[in-house]
Amino acid sequence: MAKEQLIEKLAELAVKVGANVQQDQIVVVNSSTETKELARKITLKAYEAGAKKVMVNWTDDYVSRYGLDHMSTDTLSTVPQWQIDKYQELVDEGACVISITSPIPGLNKGVDPKKMQTSSIARSKALSFVQDHMMSNRTQWSIVAAPNAVWAKRVFPDLEEDEAVEALWDAILQASRVTEDNDPIQEWKEHNDRLLAHNKILNDYQFDTLHFENNLGTDITIKLVENHVWAGGGETSTKGVWFNPNIPTEENFTMPHKTGVNGKVVATKPLNYQGTLIEDFWLEFKDGQVVDYDAKKEKDALKNLLEYDEGSSYLGEIALISYDSPISNSNILFFNTLFDENASCHMALGRAYPMNIEGGTDAKLEDLKEKGYNFSMAHSDFMFGSKDLQITGTTKGGKKVTIFKDGDFVI
Repeated sequence: MAKEQLIEKLAELAVKVGANVQQDQIVVVNSSTETKELARKITLKAYEAGAKKVMVNWTDDYVSRYGLDHMSTDTLSTVPQWQIDKYQELVDEGACVISITSPIPGLNKGVDPKKMQTSSIARSKALSFVQDHMMSNRTQWSIVAAPNAVWAKRVFPDLEEDEAVEALWDAILQASRVTEDNDPIQEWKEHNDRLLAHNKILNDYQFDTLHFENNLGTDITIKLVENHVWAGGGETSTKGVWFNPNIPTEENFTMPHKTGVNGKVVATKPLNYQGTLIEDFWLEFKDGQVVDYDAKKEKDALKNLLEYDEGSSYLGEIALISYDSPISNSNILFFNTLFDENASCHMALGRAYPMNIEGGTDAKLEDLKEKGYNFSMAHSDFMFGSKDLQITGTTKGGKKVTIFKDGDFVI
């Protein structure tokens, strides 16, 4: 089967399983100029699925970099009203969203961190209603990936550029469960069933705390919120539409209590934050907040993340993924959170997902906060899973249960 046909299968997967586009629904496709071929195929598949209108939001990371270099801080701190109005209309219309990720590692190296932070915070504040809408599952949304030459060379430095791009396409398709001889839609149904089975086991236990430890130095205890909900695989929007937010995905995740995190965690993979790779870092928590940290590379970028706002130095997510999993077993470091987070247990600094607590998607923000919900404009996943990771859950009655042994689920 030609590569173009496989990419068409990925586009159809994004439309039918990722966003699950509904008849007469507006579809927003977020794409950089690097991924125009996949964006075009997704657009066509969305129309074939019955989309009322498909709107592509085009971006160019190089153009964005030029803007950071040359615009003033004052200009970067302003988001035009017409942009806000555009997103408000799409929210009001119930549009679903398909985003194509294709990072250019290191592109923003050397950018004035104050400018980058100013631009990001301004946009996050102005469009916070969009993030609220998506993270509360009030519509369907999904993320898929496509390669670009710079990213491909970073992942496969020993290959020629064209060969690296082909190799990265192969890796993306394999991780997304798209192969020459399979029906990816059926395979995703079976995959979702497996993830949902693990969710049920974890939800039935309703653990009070989880304790993580390994030989790298991770030794941390995380309290979970009362009536927490483990999720993973597909989700159901508040309108009752089933969708898959991430293609690929291997995680089961839930909500930590904002002030219930204590101990040290050591990252096992780099974190790509605002185009900068933070490497070899660790975080120490006390009563939920990061109180100490270090990184061998790009410590300033880590500092910017932790100081993004009040909630960005607290956790909003804890996710469990077996070390023996498809992306982990590929032994490929993607330098992209969508993939690397699915190779390893991870945590997220910043905002929690309302769906991870019973009744959360319909609850008021203040009520969520009272239950231990962390609010932030940031949400950045970092990986800490390892082959020797041990996880012990403690129930509210004090019973200890081994959840992970030697990096893998045992319940």
